[in-house]
Amino acid sequence: MASRRPGHPAVPPVPHRVRQATAADVLTRRPLDSVAGMTGRADLRLGITDVDPVVSCGAFSARAVVGEHVPITATVFREGHDAVAANVVWTPPGADGAGQPLRRMARFGDQPDRWLTTVVPDREGRWTFQVEAWSDPLATWHHAVDVKTAAGQGAEELANDLEEGARLLDRVAGGADAEWRARLTEAAAALRDASLEMPARIAPAMAEAVQRYLYEHPVRELVTGGPVYEVWVDRPRALFGSWYEFFPRSTGPVVDGRATHGTFATAAERLPAVADMGFDVVYLPPIHPIGTVNRKGPNTPQYPGGNPYEIGPDDPGSPWAIGSAEGGHDAVHPQLGTMEDFRAFVERTRELGMEVALDFALQAAPDHPWVAAHPEWFTTKPDGTIAYAENPPKKYQDIYPVNFDNDPEGFYAECLRVLRVWMDAGVRVFRVDNPHTKPLNFWHWLIWTVKETDPDVLFLAEAFTRPAMMHQLARIGYTQSYTYFTWRTARGELEDYGRELAANCHYMRPNFFVNTPDILHASLQLGGPPMFKIRAVLAAMMSPTWGVYSGFELFEHVAVRPGSEEYLDSEKYQLRPRDFAAAEASGRSLAPYLRRLNEIRRAHPALQQLRTLRFHDVDNPNLICFSKTDPGSQDAVLVVVALDGHNTQIGTTSLDLPALGLDWYERMTVTDELTGASYDWGQFNYVELDPYREPAHVLAITHPRTVQVPPPVT
Repeated sequence: MASRRPGHPAVPPVPHRVRQATAADVLTRRPLDSVAGMTGRADLRLGITDVDPVVSCGAFSARAVVGEHVPITATVFREGHDAVAANVVWTPPGADGAGQPLRRMARFGDQPDRWLTTVVPDREGRWTFQVEAWSDPLATWHHAVDVKTAAGQGAEELANDLEEGARLLDRVAGGADAEWRARLTEAAAALRDASLEMPARIAPAMAEAVQRYLYEHPVRELVTGGPVYEVWVDRPRALFGSWYEFFPRSTGPVVDGRATHGTFATAAERLPAVADMGFDVVYLPPIHPIGTVNRKGPNTPQYPGGNPYEIGPDDPGSPWAIGSAEGGHDAVHPQLGTMEDFRAFVERTRELGMEVALDFALQAAPDHPWVAAHPEWFTTKPDGTIAYAENPPKKYQDIYPVNFDNDPEGFYAECLRVLRVWMDAGVRVFRVDNPHTKPLNFWHWLIWTVKETDPDVLFLAEAFTRPAMMHQLARIGYTQSYTYFTWRTARGELEDYGRELAANCHYMRPNFFVNTPDILHASLQLGGPPMFKIRAVLAAMMSPTWGVYSGFELFEHVAVRPGSEEYLDSEKYQLRPRDFAAAEASGRSLAPYLRRLNEIRRAHPALQQLRTLRFHDVDNPNLICFSKTDPGSQDAVLVVVALDGHNTQIGTTSLDLPALGLDWYERMTVTDELTGASYDWGQFNYVELDPYREPAHVLAITHPRTVQVPPPVT
């Protein structure tokens, strides 16, 4: 899937005697030249550098989604004082770049050589773009006439300039329709008409309509094309969505005070409530048969000294200990139902306007069919036993990691086969467990092999790992990634991380989960109910994709022990039925609040963006202020959140009004989407947030300005 650039030109032999250089030598005898070294070409007439969005110098595709406004930027320059211009050749999948319309770039920012244009892909697949630089004789001529007439020069001194302008108009007229040919010819004649006064001679050529036409139909000379880069365009769900995770096995009825194992049918009964909260994606942990060997029970110690094998006959084990005599990765747990039952669950999810994301975990229980049939797919220790998973001091004796190196051809083929089983069952989104513990080249092969036939399939990397690995997983093809959001709680941390993600949005898309079955952050354990609201607002407003693990709406906050992020009575090892309806009826549920957040997200295209995230100053470190805008709809939203769940926070904002589409002196009407209150705001605004009433403002902005595509974050 990588773009391939031509190799370096061959180094010519050293001549035996000195001779005069020829024109051919200028183009071929510079193998160490910086331009040729970077591009494989030494014929670039004008300068094109620092092109974005580009991933790893073009080794991998940049990313976008259908309908997204994607800024393309470059540094374009030339020698001397003649005007230079630039455009982008934006080519859809399967098309020829030579037939594409001219997409002109314009200067932006405070760097005179920086250029920008915006493209909007309208279909999925592999798009390409190329920046072209060119000499702009029309702009050069226009500037020369302006400065010379302003200096008082007359017709005699401008004779050559007037004739040059007439000739340029003649060139454009040659390709125009009859109406514009006549108008341009008339303007050229005026430039040549010595009987007219100077203002009258140049006025037809300088008319606004004529200049607009000349901008759209320029004379391009010395056209220089830069490298061709790729942009892979996904469906919109790749960027925007709200995820809800729950365990189907915990949806069974409670009989005589005991939880019973749920099925796909009982899990489907939960779907209307999930849809009512406004979620788009229903994420299911593994639904496969669970191993019986070394099975772990409720609150099982994972540390040396504990006995992980003492479990009751009804303990269901961890869903991530995949495989038993009942089947492996291509089977469903018999207590959940059949494959047809799962298909019915998927169809019901679709009927409610959602889709299913399924866990894809490449590991096996000791009694998985793979272990007997393909022992080479695992690592054997010197004593002959198979290595189980360890993350010291944690031990996972119920899980065998896979060895990808002993039989890559066989195991790769099996993984692709398993994925296609679930794709055929209707799954188009996969949450991949621990991808950072598997080879990068495997993921690159698997993801793009799938996308060759099914470009709508999305992959979420559950990669709580080092930044380098997390970013590389995104570069090689992962659609989304889990993030460090869970551990970012202070304002500075959140701002720095938000800027980092926005700066890398051309290849890495975040999914802000507020909690997971593995992660109950200390802020939720100790912050009280307001902190659940605070974290939900931050996740739902900062990131276009966010997620909630079931139980968050019930304020579940008790850890298995002090200092741990594991839940007490973790659902990973036991059934955990919940009475959501009773909690909501009694007012002890966060579900209505989550519903409102998702309603706001759907109503505001600005909140469906990442690249437009901007932070604003506020004089209280326990308050954070940020905004998002959408160039397509002119939508803008401003968010202020208190980061303390216990105390009222007071502060004054200092807004970057140009980032919101206003001048510094202008005012705007803002309406709080959480409370309905409206305010008249400007650059400086008093804020007071009581976390026990409402810890956040989510402000829809009404103003007369248009929202422009902002330059990329640096």
